Amino acid sequence: MVFPLLGVVAGVLAGLLGIGGGLVLVAALVWLLPLYGVPTEAAMHTALASSLASIVLTAASSAYSHHRRGSVMWPTVAWMVPGLLIGGWLGSGLAVFLDDAVLRWIVAGYCFIAGAQMAFGKPRNGGNQDAVPPPRGWPMTVAGSGIGAVSAVVGIGGGSMTVPLLVWLGSAPVRAVGTSSAGGVAIGIASALGYALHAPTGALPQHAVGYIYLPAAIGVAITSVLAAPYGTRLAHRISGTALKRVFAVFLAVMGLSIVIAG
Repeated sequence: MVFPLLGVVAGVLAGLLGIGGGLVLVAALVWLLPLYGVPTEAAMHTALASSLASIVLTAASSAYSHHRRGSVMWPTVAWMVPGLLIGGWLGSGLAVFLDDAVLRWIVAGYCFIAGAQMAFGKPRNGGNQDAVPPPRGWPMTVAGSGIGAVSAVVGIGGGSMTVPLLVWLGSAPVRAVGTSSAGGVAIGIASALGYALHAPTGALPQHAVGYIYLPAAIGVAITSVLAAPYGTRLAHRISGTALKRVFAVFLAVMGLSIVIAG
């Protein structure tokens, strides 16, 4: 029952912040998975892999909800997807070989840095952000490869990098969130496949494909899909400034949780 409940939280956060709920899932699963027979030394890898696998459906649901409200910049998504796929695959391959403790500190440090950037960073362009053209071109593909790689290592859908980047480029926060959700689908697919195929044989005792713990991934995904539209509605009711502050506070809390879990 606990995994579906986590899915509700992840789904709301996916729609609200464009992150697929990945960071809260990783933080929660690191604590919970050992209770379900996952070896402690594999808990961080399993949390990352299971979070990314669930993000595929969560991000898709969130992206569809944002698309219906016109807040997905599809030209930007098209330019970023090739990089996101390549980066997600390579990043998951690297993460498999990193020590559990190293991964914990990488995830926590990432949360603090991204939260600070979102709280204090300023958009490059002024004026009407809704009128700013969607970012395009090969720089977005290059950015996508870096976002995909880091996302695979920290178990997220890329929103805490994609959203600040697009906001800095002048996009309205809600459009950045919607676009990030669409990109999260590509990250989830490539990264989850990487964790499944790069994992050593017999990485987990049962109910798993590589490092993906199926009860967690499936349980979270089912309910997160249903909850994501509610987060989307909330995102469209909150001002851009307030949305950035919520995002920053959320990241700081998740970083502290990861540190304490270690």
